Amino acid sequence: MPRQDVLTAAKSNKKDEFYTLYEDIQKELNNYEKHFKDKTVLCNCDDPFESNFCKFFLKNFNYLGLKRLICTSYTSSPIVGTQMTIFDYLDEPVKRGHGYVMDITEVPMANGRGVSDDDIEKLLKSPKRGVKKLEGDGDFRSDECLEYLKQADIVVTNPPFSLFREYVATLIEYDKQFLIIGNINAITYKEIFPLIKDNKVWLGTGMGRWISGFIVPDSYELYGTEARISENGERIVSTNNCLWLTNLDHNKRHEELDLYRKYYGSEEDYPNYDNYEAININKTTEIPCDYKGEMGVPITFLNKFNPNQFEIVGISGDLAKPIMINGKKKSGRFYIQGKRMYDRIVIKAKGDGNNG
Repeated sequence: MPRQDVLTAAKSNKKDEFYTLYEDIQKELNNYEKHFKDKTVLCNCDDPFESNFCKFFLKNFNYLGLKRLICTSYTSSPIVGTQMTIFDYLDEPVKRGHGYVMDITEVPMANGRGVSDDDIEKLLKSPKRGVKKLEGDGDFRSDECLEYLKQADIVVTNPPFSLFREYVATLIEYDKQFLIIGNINAITYKEIFPLIKDNKVWLGTGMGRWISGFIVPDSYELYGTEARISENGERIVSTNNCLWLTNLDHNKRHEELDLYRKYYGSEEDYPNYDNYEAININKTTEIPCDYKGEMGVPITFLNKFNPNQFEIVGISGDLAKPIMINGKKKSGRFYIQGKRMYDRIVIKAKGDGNNG
């Protein structure tokens, strides 16, 4: 199975036990530090016993100036209590069948300079460690977990891909700021793309190979040339097919894309679609600096999208007009000389169309 299909298969089989690497969390969160001071952070798809999101925010609780950290777990965790040993001393055995919540409002530092594993261990061993059983299974849709969501300012997690649409809808319903991981194809979902088009959500700072891998249970085969086992014995797959989705502002989305290609004089390089009035762009680097009309670009363009430089018109699945190909009616995709194209996002340059 190709590595880009691994998470797709997990989604189809509703096996979503992919855990984000600490270094990937650190790399992305470095771009959002200004948002977290005096905020309550919720990681509501994160077993406190194994989640690196939980570990990251405990380690950086004081540095970020957090007010509170809440992590809730699912019942179905396949490696509960086996990965992060700093959480293995609850007064009773950890059991599958119910979720757990870790609710932290203070992380003392023994040396006054940074939070160590020892600091976290002492905190969790204290009577006010904040780890307890949930009444239910920890599903983010349960009334119990929705109450925690209502109390949160920012949600940061890797939600189940099989429930991604519903998960984002819940965050939007409760008007929460968030930073989450999803499959690149989520851009095209009818529940997600309108939010992107209306500038209510956008991509984070990294996608594809920026996310270096996911920790998987022993039951998963290590597919792909980049699959590996870490020094700690963690089984890691690299899908190169994921992104960060957020409504937290970051500097990258305000960087202007440097355009140097010309449309006029090179029209043959920019064919029109058969069933929509726009020119085709195969690579973001090929966007012309002198074209004022509509352009179809790959969905990965959104990783470079600056809302001050471009306007999003729509997506090919919505804009493509029905067309007859070899006697058969086709819809939902753009075509060029009868050849079906991959999904395209249609954009227009803002201003006078000259961005060069």
